[in-house]
Amino acid sequence: MGKGGEAVNLKDIPVTTTTTITGLEHKDTSGEPGLENFWWDGDVNVHVKRARAISKKHKISKILGPCYQTKYKICVAVAIQFASLELLQDAPMWMWLLCCYMLSGSINGCMTLAMHELTHDLGSKRHMVNRWLGLFANASMGLPAYATFKRYHIEHHKYMGEDELDVDIPTWMEGHFFQGLWAKLVWLFFQPAWYSLRPLVVAPKSMKGLEMLNHAWIIGIDYLVYRRYGIMGVLYLALGTIFGMQFHPVAGHFVAEHFVMADDQETYSYYGPLNWITFNVGYHNEHHDFAAIAGTNLPKLRAMAPEFYDDIPHYHSWTKVLVDFIVDPHLTPFSRMKREVTTEEERQSLKTKGGLGTK
Repeated sequence: MGKGGEAVNLKDIPVTTTTTITGLEHKDTSGEPGLENFWWDGDVNVHVKRARAISKKHKISKILGPCYQTKYKICVAVAIQFASLELLQDAPMWMWLLCCYMLSGSINGCMTLAMHELTHDLGSKRHMVNRWLGLFANASMGLPAYATFKRYHIEHHKYMGEDELDVDIPTWMEGHFFQGLWAKLVWLFFQPAWYSLRPLVVAPKSMKGLEMLNHAWIIGIDYLVYRRYGIMGVLYLALGTIFGMQFHPVAGHFVAEHFVMADDQETYSYYGPLNWITFNVGYHNEHHDFAAIAGTNLPKLRAMAPEFYDDIPHYHSWTKVLVDFIVDPHLTPFSRMKREVTTEEERQSLKTKGGLGTK
C-alpha cells in the first residue's frame, strides 16, 4: 500500500443532503471493529464530500461521459472466449483446466467489470445501447449476471455502506463464522456464492423484465454451446466466471475496493497494471466520487486533482491484497464500513419501488 503528497482534509467540509442523519443509537456497535463487529460510521460517506470539494476546484465536466472504445473491447473479449472453445475441443484435460483458469477466468473477470461500466451507462450515451452491450458482455460467462448486478449495484453507490441496503457488504453470519486463515480461504473459495446469493437474503427483489430476458439469453447461449461443444463447453464458460471471482488476480478487486485496512478508510484505489484490462476499476476512490466518468478517464481525474488522491492509502497489487486478507488475523468479512443515515420512511419507499436500477 502506498501514499504520497498532501491530502485535503475532508472531515470539516460540511455537506448539504436531503438524507437525514439518524444516528446509531439503536445499533449494536460494540466489539472490536473488523473482528467482532463491522466498522460503523454515523455520517454520509466521504465520496459525497470529496466530489463536491473537487467540483468546486476543478472543471470535471470535460471528462464526464461514456467511452466509445468499451464496445470494441467487449467484442474482442467475447470473440476470444468463444474462439478458445473451438480451439480446445481436443485439448488434454490439463490444458483445458489451465485455459479455463487463466484465459476464461481472466476474460470473464474482465467482462464482470465491463458490465460494471455499462451499469453506469458508460459504454454509450444511449441507455438502451448500454443494456444490449451488458447482455452481450454477459454472453461469455455461462451464468446470467448483468441485469441483477445492475439493480443492486446502483444501490451500492447511492446507499454505500447502508445497513440492509448495500448488499456488497458481508452478512453478520459471514463475519462471525469466517475468521482465521482456513475459514477465510473457504470464504474466498465461495465468494461467487456469497456475491450471488447474499442480495437474495439481505434485500430480496422480485424479478423484472430485463432479468427474465437476461436469464433466457444465457440459457439460449448455453444451449447452443452445449449442442456444439458438449457439457465441457458450458463448464468452460461457467467455471471461468467462478474462477475469476475466487483465487484469481483479477478477483483481488472484490477485497481491495472496500475492506477497511488502514484506519477507518472505506474505499481504496489500485494503481497496478491489471487496470489495463479491467476498465480502470482499480481507480475506485475516483469512481465512487464521480460514477459518471468512464474508466478510461479516471486516471485523468486523479492527475487533475492529485491533492485529493495521492495521499490516500492505495494498492499496487491485487494479489497481495488477497494474501494479506488471508494471513492477517485482524482482517475478516467484518472489515467493512457500515452506516445508517436513511430514515425508515426512505427505506420503505425504496422497497415499495423495488429498489433502484429497475428501469
